Amino acid sequence: LRGIDALDRPVQPTIPLARRVARAAWPKLLAILLVGVLWEIVFRLGIWPPYLLPGPGAVLRELSREVGDGSLPAAVAVTLRRAAAGYALAVVIGTALGVVVSRSRLLRSAIGSLVTGLQTMPSIAWFPLAILLFQLSETAILFVVVLGAAPAIANGVISGIDQVPPLLLRAGRVLGARGIAAYRYVILPAALPGFVAGLKQGWAFAWRSLMAGELLVIVAGQPSIGVQLQLARDLLDTPQLVATMVVILVIGIVVDSLVFGMIERSIRTRRGLLETA
Repeated sequence: LRGIDALDRPVQPTIPLARRVARAAWPKLLAILLVGVLWEIVFRLGIWPPYLLPGPGAVLRELSREVGDGSLPAAVAVTLRRAAAGYALAVVIGTALGVVVSRSRLLRSAIGSLVTGLQTMPSIAWFPLAILLFQLSETAILFVVVLGAAPAIANGVISGIDQVPPLLLRAGRVLGARGIAAYRYVILPAALPGFVAGLKQGWAFAWRSLMAGELLVIVAGQPSIGVQLQLARDLLDTPQLVATMVVILVIGIVVDSLVFGMIERSIRTRRGLLETA
């Protein structure tokens, strides 16, 4: 069984971590710079007044102020804690559901379409029910985050397992991989690319659901990114509004690059699909 894993690990030269990070970061930094230049040009053209579209300088000053007084770090900490809790629960539920559905024809025909239907539902549509069930609480937000992310993860697992070559399954059985061992050594490793794609899509759904939830469900004593966004809108504080939107975007980019980007690169490298030199 370990021989099967060894076939999936071509020997490749290792690139230093600093070099890998720099190689991945500079295109994104260049894109951010280009967007900033375009933003400054539009601001200077005066198409919209500054109180509707502030310039990059005003937004950077607002970000600096929020970091200095501690309001932004506190809000980011609350939001990331919710994101981590909701996404972790969604991964457990979605993975288990995907494995069970993929290996049972009866369950696939019974609830396979339901899983896809749940994935296509806008997360915002779940909040009236969540508020009725759990009132204005953290649980209501987590409920919608899980419902937004788990179906995407389950579909990723199902898609990945469906694409495992039958020849690989037969080879695993010949080598003694049956039952749980077949999943541990053959099915799940072979389905890993589809699973990671589902995890990535699930994170996108979870993050969007969380932002919608924090705008609709404000929990007393819990400052969050959504609360800051809502407060900036109510006060017509456009620099704070845009600054908060920039923070949301940056967190999304960082998670995609540092978490899913590195996982995908590792899988492709181990399978000989990506040069490491």
